[in-house]
Amino acid sequence: MSRYILPISVFGTVAGSAVLIKNRVTGGRCPSKAGIKGKTVVITGANTGIGKETARELASRGGRIIMGCRDMEKCEEAASEIRGKTLNPHVYACQLDLASMKSIREFAERINQEEKSVDILINNAGVMRCPAGKTEDGFDMQLGVNHLGHFLLTNLLLEKLKDSAPSRVINLSSLAHIVGKIDFDDLNWERKKFDTKQAYCQSKLANVLFTRELAKRLEGTGVTVNAVHPGVVATDLGRHTGLHQSQFSSTVLSPFFSMLVKSPELGAQPSVFLAVAEEMAGVTGRYYDVMTEKEPAPQALDDVAARRLWEISSRLVGLQANTPPQATTGPTEPEPAGN
Repeated sequence: MSRYILPISVFGTVAGSAVLIKNRVTGGRCPSKAGIKGKTVVITGANTGIGKETARELASRGGRIIMGCRDMEKCEEAASEIRGKTLNPHVYACQLDLASMKSIREFAERINQEEKSVDILINNAGVMRCPAGKTEDGFDMQLGVNHLGHFLLTNLLLEKLKDSAPSRVINLSSLAHIVGKIDFDDLNWERKKFDTKQAYCQSKLANVLFTRELAKRLEGTGVTVNAVHPGVVATDLGRHTGLHQSQFSSTVLSPFFSMLVKSPELGAQPSVFLAVAEEMAGVTGRYYDVMTEKEPAPQALDDVAARRLWEISSRLVGLQANTPPQATTGPTEPEPAGN
C-alpha cells in the first residue's frame, strides 16, 4: 500500500497546482457574496455559454432573470434548467433576435411594459468571426449583433434603468478591441473586401467606445456602465475561428490552451462581479480585463470617435441623437428598412 502513497501524493500535488495556476491565470471566482433579491436582471444571449452561466449565478443570488435569446427552444430549456438548479422560480425566457431591429423593439417594449424595474442589463450576446453576412436590416452581422443591436436595446431601456437607479449596464467586449479600427467610411463592409477578423475587432472596439460615451451621457442619473473582457472562454462563440482543426493544434497545443481557457462558469464571473460587487457602486465608464480595471487601447479613448459612432449608430437604428450633428459624420449610410 505504501508504494502507492508517493505517486498518489505527486499526482495530487500536480493536479492541485494545475487548478491553482488555472484559477490564477483565468481570474478565479467573483469574490463578492452579495445577493440581488428583488432586483431584475436582463441578459442577452443567455441560453448558452457565458450568458447561461451568468444567468444561473445571478439566479442563485436571488435575482429575477430575464433571458433574451434568439432560439426560444434552447432558451426555454436553459431557463427550466436554471430554475431547477437554483430553486429560483423567477427565471424567464424571452424572444430577442439582435440581428433584427424589429425584434429588439418588441423585446424592449415588453420589458418596459411588464417589468417594474431593470436593475442590471448585461449585453452579453455576440457573434465572432462568422462568414460574411447581413442582419435583417442590412448591417454587417458582427457590427449589427455585437454593437448596433445592443446600442438600440440599451437606449430603449434607458428610462427604465434610470427609474431603477442605482442600476448597472455591463457590456461584454474583448481584448480583440486593441487591434480594432472604426471605419466610418464603410462600417458595414460594402466597399472593401470583407475581413471577418477585422469586422469582429471593429465591433468589439465599438463596445468600448459605446460604453465610455454612454457613461458620460448618464452622469448624475445613478446608472453606471462598464465594459469587460471576460477572458478566453471555452464556448460556441469561437466555432468559426478554426482553432484545433489541425492535428498539430489539437494534439500539441491543446494541453497549453486548456491551462489558459476557462470554463463558461469561470467566464461568467467577471460579468457577475460587475453586476453585484459592492465596490463597483458608482464606478462607470471603465474597461475591465476579467475583474481588473485596465486602460483600453488608445483608439478606445478617442472621445471624438465615440461621439461620432454614437451619432451614426443612432441614425442607423432609427433613434434621435441626443446631441447636435457633428461636422464629420462620414458618408451617408442607408436607413434600416422598416424603422
